[in-house]
Amino acid sequence: MATYKKPCIHCGYLLDTAMEICSNCTSRSPFGYSCPSCKHTVQTSDAVCSDCGRALYIGCPHCGGRTFVQNICQWCAGPLTVRCANKKCAAAQFYLNTRCTECGKAIKATVPAPPKER
Repeated sequence: MATYKKPCIHCGYLLDTAMEICSNCTSRSPFGYSCPSCKHTVQTSDAVCSDCGRALYIGCPHCGGRTFVQNICQWCAGPLTVRCANKKCAAAQFYLNTRCTECGKAIKATVPAPPKER
C-alpha cells in the first residue's frame, strides 16, 4: 500500500499523513495548529480558542515578543513547553497549562529553560 507524505507545518519534514507527532521537531500538531489547553483546531489568525477561550497569543517568557501558542517562540525560538511531571506520561505541555492534556496530572507553574547559545 502506498503511503503519502505531507510536510510538517513547523519544520517542513515529510511525514506519513497518519502521524500525530513530528519525528523531527516533536510538534504535537504537525499538520495544523491546536489549542494547547483543549486541543481544538485553531488558526494563527484566531485571537482566542473558539472552544475554551484561551488566548492564542502570549508574551514569550524569554524575549517578551508576542508569539502564537505553539512549541517554540516565533521570534527567539525559545521553548514554550515543559514536560509533565508524571513519569509514565512525560508529555510536552504548554508551560501555562495547569493540567496535563494527556494524563490530567496537575502541572506546576514553571518557565521553560531558555534556548542555549550556539
